Amino acid sequence: MSATPAIGRIPVRDVHPAVESGRRPAKAVAGETFQVTATVFREGHDAVAANVVLRNPEGRPGPWTPMRELSPGTDRWGAEVTPDAVGRWTFAVEAWSDPVGTWRHAARIKVPAGIDTGLVLEEGAELYERAAAGMPRKEKAARGTLLAAVRMLRDDSLPVATRLAAALTPEVDAVLARYPLRDLVTVSEEMPLLVERERALYGA
Repeated sequence: MSATPAIGRIPVRDVHPAVESGRRPAKAVAGETFQVTATVFREGHDAVAANVVLRNPEGRPGPWTPMRELSPGTDRWGAEVTPDAVGRWTFAVEAWSDPVGTWRHAARIKVPAGIDTGLVLEEGAELYERAAAGMPRKEKAARGTLLAAVRMLRDDSLPVATRLAAALTPEVDAVLARYPLRDLVTVSEEMPLLVERERALYGA
């Protein structure tokens, strides 16, 4: 089987912490925060994003932790994570295409300039609908926030600037931070992590 990634996927490389390229577990202390980093990149101008998935010793995934680019233009991403129990954990990095981020960047340029405003606003409405459809059923209020933005984006009776502004509110940002629309998700190898008590790691 070829090791070459599929066309359109987003490479995830050089994940840290790693000991002997993941053959031995990195060490951490229960209840203490450490940083996970990785190189994430994509050809072209579309936005990318990444997150860390910690799995506890029972194999259950922990909270979804978004990563941020550590220094603009370096393709190096990082996030702080905190294992809360002693045992053998794993972690992985997920990288993905961010269609909403790509749309927002273009919309902030095109709408004020009056370029293809109808098409741009409709594209945003369709992306927000997709994001809302992928949310857990119990998140009615959060889904409602996105669908309200969809209605505003499609309301031809309003100025285009008002329609766009409705899609870029802090409330919408908060929902999309928790439930982003992710395309072309690539997952790194699972990296081993041995979480110890502080005394076991540092000595008395």
